[in-house]
Amino acid sequence: MTNCTTAVRDARTTLMFAEAAQAGAAVERFLARNGPALKMLADRLRAAPPPFIVTCARGSSDNAATYGKYLFETLLGITTASVAPSIASVYAARPAPLSNVLCVAISQSGRSPDLLASVASQKAAGAYVVALVNDEESPLAGIADTVLGLSAGVERSVAATKSYIVSLAALAALVAAWSQDAVLQDGVNALPALLPHAFALDWSAAIGSLREARNLYVIGRGYTFGVAQEAALKLKETCALHAECFSAAEVKHGPMALVRDGFPIFGFAGSDAAGDDVRATAALFRSRGALVHVANDGEASGALPAYGAHPAIEPILQIQSFYNMANSLAVLRGLDPDSPPFLQKVTSTR
Repeated sequence: MTNCTTAVRDARTTLMFAEAAQAGAAVERFLARNGPALKMLADRLRAAPPPFIVTCARGSSDNAATYGKYLFETLLGITTASVAPSIASVYAARPAPLSNVLCVAISQSGRSPDLLASVASQKAAGAYVVALVNDEESPLAGIADTVLGLSAGVERSVAATKSYIVSLAALAALVAAWSQDAVLQDGVNALPALLPHAFALDWSAAIGSLREARNLYVIGRGYTFGVAQEAALKLKETCALHAECFSAAEVKHGPMALVRDGFPIFGFAGSDAAGDDVRATAALFRSRGALVHVANDGEASGALPAYGAHPAIEPILQIQSFYNMANSLAVLRGLDPDSPPFLQKVTSTR
């Protein structure tokens, strides 16, 4: 197997590394290009608040939708649910009338057939569609009432990185504008400067636990749950690791039984009460001999460095640090993170 020094040097030549490193600039472009559209959309939503919100997404974009759900429900008080794309694409079922409901569709390509069928179905039922999409010439953009172009630029690596981070930033920016939360808006505005520093943080301590691993749990809670889902997905597709994501609350039920001496645990903890629960769960796992690495875990063994920020912004910085680590881990395990086997950039599920 390649030695660690060579692997890190080689890891810096991957598309995944290069594209993830561009996340700060991509967020800056998004904010510069979408300021007026965000204001107009926020004014509309304040004038006629939706009774509830539905999200439509797949893969990494659906992980971003999980993050959005927590923002919408905690900071706006609006119940949010994910629409199952198969309802429209497979079962051809029509939703009940959705007058004034907000549908948030998130996609890099805007071309997956089941996503398009689902969004079209929501719009036909009366929902107002907002698309967060990287390809502004895509069919999804054509369906939407409001398009927020992610402006992430071309992503050639199969593993989405910068487009995912911009999706998170876009959701936070929307909620900040909608709620007129100046503190959250300041946090969003700070992202372009903070993301390169987060990318440079040293998370290599986790690589030793994961280099020879076959299975692990990834845990988060609250605002960090969506990035925990994303991390588990990336460990599967780039590192060939069977990574399963759980809420720090849910993992204490049945999944706890599998945690034995040497079992790897990877976690994301924010500075809020949900983060306290992640840290407490991590401490419990450590007491059972698990190999635990958690971002923002203070002085605990296996703690990974993380920048403090608004609790809703911290997960965006943490996933940026994770992408650098995951890319290096993939190379160290002898894999190409840019071309995972059996995967392609646009997944045409129906």
